[in-house]
Amino acid sequence: MSMNRRTFLFHTSAGMGSMLWAACSESQGSDAISSPQSPNGPGGAKTSSDVIIIGAGIAGLAAAKKLREAGKTVMVLEARNRTGGRIFTHPTWKDAPVDLGASWIHGAGDRNPIAQLAHRIGARLANTSYDNAVSFDSNGVKLDDAASAQIDSLRSRLKSVLKAAQSADADQSVQDAVRKGLDYANRSATDKERIDFLVNSTIEQEYAGEASRLSTYWYDSDAVYDGEEAIFLDGYQVLIDYLAKGLDIRLGHEVRAIAYSANAGVTVSTGRGDFTARQVVITLPLGVLQSGSVHFSPALPSIKQTAIDKLGMGVLNKCYLRFPTVFWDGDADWIEHTPKSGQYGRWAEWVSFVRPSGQPILLGFNAAAFGKQIEAWSDKEIVDSAMAALRTMYGNNIPNPTDWSITRWNADPYSRGSYSCNVLGSTPQMRTDLASNVGGRLFFAGEATEKQYFQTVHGAYQSGLRAASEILGA
Repeated sequence: MSMNRRTFLFHTSAGMGSMLWAACSESQGSDAISSPQSPNGPGGAKTSSDVIIIGAGIAGLAAAKKLREAGKTVMVLEARNRTGGRIFTHPTWKDAPVDLGASWIHGAGDRNPIAQLAHRIGARLANTSYDNAVSFDSNGVKLDDAASAQIDSLRSRLKSVLKAAQSADADQSVQDAVRKGLDYANRSATDKERIDFLVNSTIEQEYAGEASRLSTYWYDSDAVYDGEEAIFLDGYQVLIDYLAKGLDIRLGHEVRAIAYSANAGVTVSTGRGDFTARQVVITLPLGVLQSGSVHFSPALPSIKQTAIDKLGMGVLNKCYLRFPTVFWDGDADWIEHTPKSGQYGRWAEWVSFVRPSGQPILLGFNAAAFGKQIEAWSDKEIVDSAMAALRTMYGNNIPNPTDWSITRWNADPYSRGSYSCNVLGSTPQMRTDLASNVGGRLFFAGEATEKQYFQTVHGAYQSGLRAASEILGA
């Protein structure tokens, strides 16, 4: 099994990063997020193209750009009132264009196609480091040398337990493997808190799925590019705008049905009319495919439907907080906090934007079960919960935030989750099955179709190029 990003981070003393795919929802000071935009192009009439692309995320735009450059007539249908899909730069914080969707180029070395694209268009980048971190115990005290050494020891044991479980005769959940292998039931309360912290921060917040659901065999079956972790100082939207330039993109076109046949091509039905093409590239997120909101006629082949049903869709939500002043460790990129017993997975990881952007902004993450749970909370309840965690670390006298932006990824009807994961009952082969075309008419792209680079922007981008190449070679 090839080394993935998190496996690499297991070797560091403070590597607790996250994939950071999230979608936006309503938040204070962010009315523009939910404001409708006018669609780019006509709707209503039945319109024909060589290829229809469903979804104006980076996979769809990559496919559309490549096909258009090859001389195909291409139309992109997007349900949202904006381009980007699960890439979305905050539209109202002009002095701090933080990303509500994907944030990082993971492994921003020379081989990463997103890094190559960013350099080609002159995007401004800044690196963050998992090693540049400050860590707090559950009582809010910075970890001393003894506590750090004990956590490092637990991290090493955790890695060994999971490696052994990946060679076992039967698959089991990550949670079961860890708790059995580390004799969790007989551990002290402090040990349990630290084990829970490691599982949540290094696995759940990386892969977005509950440890109780993630497959020990396959949860980390992804690959990694070499290089630093880079963020866009002007937001990921600079890449989206570049790829979208010159394309025929119809916003506000929610796809409801796709009918296809060997003789008649493809008809895509939306709430604003029907569109026909010889072929279609479907970049709908796995969660949307699982919801059944798009009807296929005839039904998709059973092998593809099995992949849709059995692969997992995870959740990772973000909470950005803006403050009047910096009260935390502004030189650190990551702030880590071990939650107390009974608060599993709550506000364990934070990113400071002081060093890369110069702004007093903190980003807190919540993944998996707790990430889903808080979507039902009000903004105030979420902010109060976040502030309680920060006050545990930095004291009761820290200022309240002046603004915030909160994501509710699972409730988004055009995402229904943050990104895909490998849960019990799924296998990497299912991603290949999901990516396979149907009768030379339906082609599939998106991060979930990537066997090695799922969950990443570069994986989604590569999948769009792959789907376009399949059409051009057909």
